[in-house]
This record gives sequence, structure tokens and C-alpha cells, in this order.
Amino acid sequence: MKVLLYSGAQKVIEKSGVGRAIYHQMEALDANHVEYTTNIDDDWDVAHINTIFPKSFLLARRAHHQGKKVVYHGHSTEEDFRNSFIGSNLVAPLFKKWLTLCYSQGDVVIAPTPYAKRLLDGYRIGRPVVSISNGIDLSFYRRDEEAGRAFRRKYGFSDDDQVVLSVGLPIDRKGILDFIEMARRLPQYQFIWFGDLNLPMIPPHIREALGTKLPNLHFPGYIPKEELRDAYCGSDVFLFMTKEETEGIVLLEALAMKCPVLVRDIPIYEDWLVDGRQVYKASTLDGFQEKLVSMLDGAERKNLSRVTEAGYEVAKSRSIASVGWQLAREYRRLTEQPPEPVNLEKKKTSHGWQKKLSPAPVLSFFNRIK
Repeated sequence: MKVLLYSGAQKVIEKSGVGRAIYHQMEALDANHVEYTTNIDDDWDVAHINTIFPKSFLLARRAHHQGKKVVYHGHSTEEDFRNSFIGSNLVAPLFKKWLTLCYSQGDVVIAPTPYAKRLLDGYRIGRPVVSISNGIDLSFYRRDEEAGRAFRRKYGFSDDDQVVLSVGLPIDRKGILDFIEMARRLPQYQFIWFGDLNLPMIPPHIREALGTKLPNLHFPGYIPKEELRDAYCGSDVFLFMTKEETEGIVLLEALAMKCPVLVRDIPIYEDWLVDGRQVYKASTLDGFQEKLVSMLDGAERKNLSRVTEAGYEVAKSRSIASVGWQLAREYRRLTEQPPEPVNLEKKKTSHGWQKKLSPAPVLSFFNRIK
């Protein structure tokens, strides 16, 4: 059995969580001795598709025509597409239809969390959806105090500075505006956000906010994973104010690095993260402010070690080796069963039969955002 790991337009998405997921999959399959390729022209038995660009859709069709199996990774949902780029809310309903069409080409769809699985089950894809984490490489994300000191020296932070870190695309959904507000409210702490995006894709009010000048607010842009690992080591709190996720790879990284985490209290984290046990949670700006101060200078400071150790156990349960075993299980299950026919022309819904959604308008949209 040989697997094609496919991530179309990788250069466009490589700085995002979806772009990084394929590297996790490579490590996961290596750890479980599963043969794979990233060359579409090689011989392979199962296509594991990570993206929803038109070429990805066409690859799934080609695989089925050749009698091969398709695993479609459900990294994206309509919910986490909203509040992202210029026009994202306007085209979100169309985006959902496109997602449904793409995911329906999979013999199985993988969702990163049970929450994401529930969302995709609600799309009525007509395919089984299983929950498998994106995973975390614990051999790479290991705490190193000297690396943390190097991070502080590079960005001009003293040993006495208390540093609040966040990572992600600087978009509304990720909580960039609230992060800036926290820096404004808490001038005694240093706030630093890693991650960038082509400015033309960002709504004007976000661009304006990114120009905010505060002595304790820093936007260095994108950094490679080695430097990001140092940043986790050198920061006092990882502040993840995202409003919607399918998992959050950077959250797993912070947990693996035993960096105290303060996350927004949203449905995805209800099932596996408990406030005060593995992470801290808040829902409002006042709540975030109160929790941050308590973690850095208040009552919760004495509990951080206990909480970060429990958070590490969460990351440990999502190790690359475990993820690879689960992926291999799905590949083997599929290749031992005869292929199920895929109707490429129409799909049945609760409202009857629908015509196939044409890729043309979606392709046009993706061409605009590249």
C-alpha cells in the first residue's frame, strides 16, 4: 500500500495550519512505516487530499476513475472561513457548497476534532467522517530554557519582562483585534504576534489595526518553526483568542512546550480542555484581562506548573506516532474494501436531488485571493 499525500497550491498555504498539516502527516507515516509519495505521477493506492482547490477536486475524480481510494482531510469549514479575508462572509455560503462537493469525493473524510466532525456531519456529505488530530511532534517541540533566553535577546526583552505570545494569520477570526486591545489595556506586559498575510487580502479595518503603535505591541511577521519553538520557550503566556477553529496546531505546540495557555472559551475546546486544569479560558475582554493578570501576577501564578503539566499530557495524547497509526488504520480499512461508487453529477439531500456545483465560480474566487 502506497499513499499519495497531496496538498495543492502548497506555496500559497504553507504558512497556515493547513499548509503545515501535510508535514505532520509525513512524520506520522514515517513513524508508522507507511510508504507515501508527494508526487502525483507516482504509483499509489490511496490519495490523501488536504486542500479544497479545484485541482484537488479533480484529483479525487481522477482517483475514483482509476479505481483508487480517496481520503479527504476536512481542515476547512464554513464556520472558520468566515471573518477571514476580504469578502469571506459574502461568499461563505458558496464556500460551504464547494466544501460539501469536495468532501463528498472522499471515501472517508477526516476531521481534526470531534467538534469539527460534528460540523461536517451537519453538512450531509454522505460520507463517513472520522476524527483524527493533526498531531504534534513531541521530539521537536521540547522545552529548552536557553532557547527561550535567545528569543528574548533577539527581540529585546529583558529577563524581567513578562511576554504574552500569539501565533496565526492576523485576521479577525484569530482574535487579532482583541489581542491589540489586551496590549492597550495591559501596558505592563509585552505582547508579540507571529504570523503574516498579504495585506491586500486583509480588510481595511484590520490593516489599520495592525498599524497600531504601542511600545509593548510587536508584529515581527512570519518566522520558521525553529524560531517559533524558541518563542514558546521564552514567553510567559500563550494567548489564543481565536473565535473558531477545527483544532489549532499552534495550540498543540504551546501545550507541548509547557507554555501556559489562555484560550477563548469556544465550543471546540469544551470536550478536551478544562478551564484551570490544562489551560485557562475566558470569553470577554474583561475576562481575558482578569485571567492574564491572575496568571502573571496573581493567584493563578502558583498553579501554572500543574496546569502546564496537564496540558502537556493533552499534547502527548496527540503525538505524531499515535496519529500515524490512526491514519494507517483508515488507509488499510479502505484498501481492503471494494470501492463505493461516487456519483459525480448529482447528490441527494433532504430537499431532493441537486445538480452538481460547478467549480468555475469557486476557481475564480481562489484565483483572486492568491
